[in-house]
Amino acid sequence: MSVIAAHFGLFEVPAFTPRFNIAPTQPVGVVRLRAGQESPQGRELVWLRWGLIPRWAKDESIGSRLINARAETVAEKTAYRASLRRHRCLIAADGFYEWQKGDQRSQPFYIRLRENRPFGLAGLWDHWTSPDEKTIESCVILTTEANALVGPIHDRMPVILPPSQYARWLDPQWQEWSALASLCGPYSAEEMVAYAVDPRVNRPAHDDPSCIERAEQPAQQQSLF
Repeated sequence: MSVIAAHFGLFEVPAFTPRFNIAPTQPVGVVRLRAGQESPQGRELVWLRWGLIPRWAKDESIGSRLINARAETVAEKTAYRASLRRHRCLIAADGFYEWQKGDQRSQPFYIRLRENRPFGLAGLWDHWTSPDEKTIESCVILTTEANALVGPIHDRMPVILPPSQYARWLDPQWQEWSALASLCGPYSAEEMVAYAVDPRVNRPAHDDPSCIERAEQPAQQQSLF
């Protein structure tokens, strides 16, 4: 937890249990600015539902479809427009999964930074209130075209922001997408590693350190890493 606090500039980090296989609609750790505070000292770590429910939505079911947003078109989408201006966030992570399609089955890969440190994914959040006054805070992850490492696995990857740009991404004073779009390109492939893991990660119930252990490369697929 001290590593998370140091990396994201947090004064405190609530106790939590590490996760190894988070699925859409489940809570994810999000770093954002507290209401009314627009400096790094105002950052907080909270848990939001993965799958954005826009405040104008009639019901929460839309959130299961809005788990990723393409950075190339996010500014054009009604569901994200308000959040893009004032509700940007960082999804805290130290790795993510992508699936490579094969002739007989798909193979999951675990992808992380070569330094094996935490990183922040560019995200947006919103709060939604149901007709019976139930409030849900939720988020969506921005994606971009894959870099040279991820490309052979999948054509998209999440937007990984460098720590030097965390403050800019979170600052609501930056509201024009033209001033932020340049942050949302592919992360450097040279700074990342990827390796095959067991397909058991396809089941959200499997959530333990073995999920990110290196698996033997399937015979029908050539190792790329």
